[in-house]
Amino acid sequence: MATAHVNGTELFYESVGDGPPLLLIHGLGSSGDDWAFQREQFAARHRLILVDLRGSGRSAKPPGPYSIAGFAHDLWCLLDRLGIVRTDVLGFSLGGSVALEMALAEPARVRRLVLCNALADYRIDNLRKWLEAYLQLTLVRAIGMRHTGRLIARRMFPRPEQAPMRERLVAVLGANPLAAYVATVRAIIGWSALERLPALACDTLILAAQHDYTPLEQRRAEAARYPRAEFVVVEDSRHGTPFDATERFNASALEFLARPDCDAADSPGDVGAVEIEESAGVVRLHPREHG
Repeated sequence: MATAHVNGTELFYESVGDGPPLLLIHGLGSSGDDWAFQREQFAARHRLILVDLRGSGRSAKPPGPYSIAGFAHDLWCLLDRLGIVRTDVLGFSLGGSVALEMALAEPARVRRLVLCNALADYRIDNLRKWLEAYLQLTLVRAIGMRHTGRLIARRMFPRPEQAPMRERLVAVLGANPLAAYVATVRAIIGWSALERLPALACDTLILAAQHDYTPLEQRRAEAARYPRAEFVVVEDSRHGTPFDATERFNASALEFLARPDCDAADSPGDVGAVEIEESAGVVRLHPREHG
């Protein structure tokens, strides 16, 4: 465990395991501890960098505003301090947006990208998006972090056997200082990388929970805009896929990261035309062969 001074703030991070580097980026209001169900298995194959974003976890919480580009810049500065020139990056939810921003900012430095329940476009262009964004801001100001955490936990982990997951989420979100949490929410509202996706240079795995907040058809359409992507639907999972579908999440991510490097001409390609394969609760959409 260590801290690094980057861009005027202190970032908490851990470096564990041995092998090719893999940066793991947590979701909103959480920390590198999010990866408890991945840590041991992933560290057996990779050097993991587990980091708390500014404003989150054990990192410093300077006054806002925060931004997705700023989070990405923080993490590239941290990797520079650690002497990591090129890395795989895996991001969950908010962390997926930061991971995508990192890959667009430094395309030659990201080998593979894994995005779980994350979007490339958070512009407020319909009522549902407005409610998702601003209702949360209203709630935390009106009822506080802990009560908001209870509402979010029931939505993410509704089944009786998921009570320990709900309790952990309430504790984690409840520990967030209000100002830092609000600044982090505001960082993602209006952010978009949609028009920049053609510049993405790396192979990408997009993991989408069947019952996530955003409809699957919308996420499929967005995934089709990535130059080199594979889209995987994790069945019977909600937003917290690394927690409620751990085995499938881990297997999909590790298999993708373990593939040998290939040239762009041999890459998965555009997912706009696909064949569907169903196995063990995972629906994979593979590009069809042309010719």
